[in-house]
Amino acid sequence: MGVKTMLPSYELGFYALVVTCAVVYSGSGIFEASRDSMNRKAFRDGIKPGWHYFGRKMDVADFEWVMWFTSFRNVIIFALSGHVLFGKICSMTVPQHRAVMYMLYGVLAVLGSMGLVYLMIILSHCLVLYSVALAKQKWLCYVAGLCCLASFKVEPFSSWQSGFVTGAFDLQDVLFYGGSGFTIMRCMSFALESAERKEGIYSIFDLLKYNFYLPFFFFGPVMTFDQFHAQVSTRELRRKDDEMRNIRVHALLHVGAIIAVDIFFHFFYILTLPSDLKFMNRLSDWSLAGLAYSNLVYDWVKAAVMFGIINTIARLDHLDPPQPPKCITMLYVFAETHFDRGINDWLCKYVYDHIGENHDNIMKELVATIATFAVTTLWLGPCEIVYIWSVFNCFGLNFELWVQKFFQQEPFAKLEPKMSEAMSRRIRAVFGAANFWAIVLYNILALNSLEFALLVTKRLLLTGFPVSTLSIWFITYCGVQLIKERERILAIEEEKRDKAKAD
Repeated sequence: MGVKTMLPSYELGFYALVVTCAVVYSGSGIFEASRDSMNRKAFRDGIKPGWHYFGRKMDVADFEWVMWFTSFRNVIIFALSGHVLFGKICSMTVPQHRAVMYMLYGVLAVLGSMGLVYLMIILSHCLVLYSVALAKQKWLCYVAGLCCLASFKVEPFSSWQSGFVTGAFDLQDVLFYGGSGFTIMRCMSFALESAERKEGIYSIFDLLKYNFYLPFFFFGPVMTFDQFHAQVSTRELRRKDDEMRNIRVHALLHVGAIIAVDIFFHFFYILTLPSDLKFMNRLSDWSLAGLAYSNLVYDWVKAAVMFGIINTIARLDHLDPPQPPKCITMLYVFAETHFDRGINDWLCKYVYDHIGENHDNIMKELVATIATFAVTTLWLGPCEIVYIWSVFNCFGLNFELWVQKFFQQEPFAKLEPKMSEAMSRRIRAVFGAANFWAIVLYNILALNSLEFALLVTKRLLLTGFPVSTLSIWFITYCGVQLIKERERILAIEEEKRDKAKAD
């Protein structure tokens, strides 16, 4: 049935009312739990004094968020502002050489922040993978690239390399492994695109310009080499209508999101609360479900803000970077679930789509997903929790195809055409609601902890059955219907734009 299937407005209004009431009720439970646990000894490390005029402590369990916007805020602003100013001058004076200027600024920034030894380590890996690219053999590019990536992700090789970098500051490990990991992914993209090129090979200078673009260097997102090379080589730098206005609006939205998250953490301790399972057992099933879901939403907000700020700077440099991840609130299928669209695009292009092709064959899809999550496991850093996360998400992605194939068989294949499109949409939303919670539970174990994921699963499926299980399933069904309605509106708008262009 088509995505444009419409439901009665009163039905959608009822769904919106149910979801709103459920969110408020669940949120009130989390708020009360946060208020009662403010001075709890077990939460002493995760809850610190916040903005004094709120009169409440603040959840500071996410050290990366705290470091970005407190200790290293001025350093980040200084480095990125310098890049923007430097890039603007270069775009106005020597637009044909702007990629070289970006590279020089990036090299100096990496040298100044991490030291000469780290820069030499990065350059040595670039040289190794460039040498491999000269052979124009894709399999060799994959093997060499994954071995280089493993040298930063697997012990004792990672500790051996990091041991060469002297000095100690709070974000050194984050910058070391972030910059090195993204470097390998970029070098692999360069090598694979070079192997694909029929005539000649890109120069090592092209690789260095690609890798040392500062906004992408430490935290991504990964932009595949073919896209970056084509965009940065453009000499005529023209902006679309209202592009600067959109950039300013997005910048203000990101600043607003940062402030909103800080305010939110004064009233809802969603990151610290799950660390004490005894305290978690006191919460209602509704509050526990809301806590699990809010952890995923926060991680999406964090990724959207980080990549959004970087993307805003890249757009000022006349680039079209990967978009921030799709909002987790708008997801109910595994195929669209990701928190880093750059890595997702990289994996799809070089692994998932390359092996799975049209993703219609069960065996090809199985091999494609196993290969994709094997690379993802290496990228994240092999450990027990990552193995479990990969297995569950790999299963979820394949299970979607299995269910789809199952319902294409007789007698199910004849049932759907006989029912109305609205009823078909409702039935699909029921399965989508179950899939939604599978996505939440499969991902919360990596974002929080395995113990917390097991507790939520037990409460929702076992001890909470049937009342909590079915009521939360129904509320999620209502949410999925609202997502489908948004998809319907977007599809109609896109169709109108396509017609306007054709005319």
